[in-house]
Amino acid sequence: MITKLDKNATRQKRHARVRAKLSGTEARPRLNVFRSNKHIYAQLIDDANGVTLASASTLDKELNIEAAGNAEAAKQVGALIAKRAVEKGHSAVVFDRGGYLFHGRVKALADAARENGLQF
Repeated sequence: MITKLDKNATRQKRHARVRAKLSGTEARPRLNVFRSNKHIYAQLIDDANGVTLASASTLDKELNIEAAGNAEAAKQVGALIAKRAVEKGHSAVVFDRGGYLFHGRVKALADAARENGLQF
């Protein structure tokens, strides 16, 4: 009998496989991305200590985004997370795409983070 998984369950399985291979340290925190239909979120996570070092999303008041579910909004979130990371002294990170394909909004966020000082 074939069971059909929903897209999110498939993504979570893919993310679990990726997470088994990479983790963030204090020197190189993990830049985690979560994408919903309306918003995109990014976090810098130190997995060794279990601490979130910085975060940014399209819900941040300082961005003042009208349409939050597009690549332009993802670029702004990428720039903001990079700015916050560099302020806290983290320029090298490990990128965790969260089980999503590396294109569209995820790629836009990653490219903007690279342009604003993060290295991965």
